[in-house]
Amino acid sequence: MSPESILGDAIGRRLAGARARPLVVGVCGAQGSGKSTVAAALAARFANTVVLSLDDLYKTRAERARLARDVHPLFATRGVPGTHDVELGLATFAALDAGAATPLPRFDKARDDRVDPAAWPIAPARPALVIFEGWCVGARPQDAAALAAPVNALERERDPDGLWRRHANAALGGAYQWLFARIDWLAMLRAPSWERVLGWRIEQEHALRATGAHGAGVMSDAEVTTFVSHYERLTRHILVDMPAYADLVLQLDETRACIDVRGADAMTDGGTR
Repeated sequence: MSPESILGDAIGRRLAGARARPLVVGVCGAQGSGKSTVAAALAARFANTVVLSLDDLYKTRAERARLARDVHPLFATRGVPGTHDVELGLATFAALDAGAATPLPRFDKARDDRVDPAAWPIAPARPALVIFEGWCVGARPQDAAALAAPVNALERERDPDGLWRRHANAALGGAYQWLFARIDWLAMLRAPSWERVLGWRIEQEHALRATGAHGAGVMSDAEVTTFVSHYERLTRHILVDMPAYADLVLQLDETRACIDVRGADAMTDGGTR
């Protein structure tokens, strides 16, 4: 079965009962794992569904520039915890929970900046389902000792004292956990390896360039490799850590096909333990 079919069947059972507020399903997956495709398929399957991406909660380019100046230069690059507007996410969920017609934040990756709020789409009042997808949705922070050694050249050369990674880890252990606490049910699209994640991300950028997009956020293959290095530490951690607590883990192969299903709901969702 496809990831969207497996997740859709599980979500359908959870939508069967009456709820006072929307069911929030978190979908975590490394870059290129197919989160956006799965979310769109789920939205098409279930009426009255809202899709919110963690990527659409990035701080503005100017805000990240200030963070880079005041904390560490690497925070100019969007990606790691600390570069998202968590308060905006919390406010968005609060409005959705209240049943209001809610503006949904949007981020333009080609421009590397937030879309003008006047152009944000409006979610309908009282949605039944919210799909909250993102590369580190539901992630937990690393232990302090795990931060000591760099994981790649980016960390060795540009974060030798570990300030950037410690600040990002502290952010993940702080306000991000308030945001993730709103998730009712967490699913993970588990990539086969970090190396495959890099390949998927380069494929994504090729697709973006093929659309004719241009701007500060459009990258060459070499730039993608450097960019994705910002995500490597936490991605590797999630691949190891999240399967122990996610409600459902869909193991993907290199083509993004689901080859195994594990987790608390695996026996009822067509997988094995």
